[in-house]
Amino acid sequence: MPGQAVRESIQGQPFNDVLNELHAHTFSGAPGESDPFTLSELEREYIAYALGLYYQCDHCVEYHGRVVERVRKKLGSASWAWKDEMLKVVLFLRTSRTNVSAREWEGWMDAWRRFAGRLHHHERGLACNIAYAVGIARADEHLMDVAFESLRSLYDNDETLLGVIRDIDRVVVFMKAATSKNRTDPIVRRQLGMRGIRI
Repeated sequence: MPGQAVRESIQGQPFNDVLNELHAHTFSGAPGESDPFTLSELEREYIAYALGLYYQCDHCVEYHGRVVERVRKKLGSASWAWKDEMLKVVLFLRTSRTNVSAREWEGWMDAWRRFAGRLHHHERGLACNIAYAVGIARADEHLMDVAFESLRSLYDNDETLLGVIRDIDRVVVFMKAATSKNRTDPIVRRQLGMRGIRI
């Protein structure tokens, strides 16, 4: 940006170039290089916003929150408390099958189905997409199985289902890299600064 001081990347410019390329393949597409998206830009940005909350990365939450608002405005989307609902989704998904009893898990499943169904009225499949993303993020096979069953019923065409899974997986991979970088860069800069190294 003109007039702004550009900070050199801790990881180096080639790494930043790769991260920018990964961002393009995940969100906007690289003409002639990216596979076509199955999920809409808004659906992918909702997932990114929820993962920002899940990873507790304020930078990611702010950035993807702005993008969601911009895309929603461009599409003329109906008003709903999407930020509050995203927070509830993330809180719901903090529960892991391995940390609760069988009875508690049955109760969780029942509550999750009702909640996901309510969200489905605002954005079709949104809760399931996010659940699958969080399942991938923490390698939670139980959660991935729950979400996959819903995704399988939403997308009966195999190619569409594969495209949805591919899009979700790409968002997770990008967000894991970006949130780690965004959360730790200030710490690394502080530590290097203690040695008089400025980046």
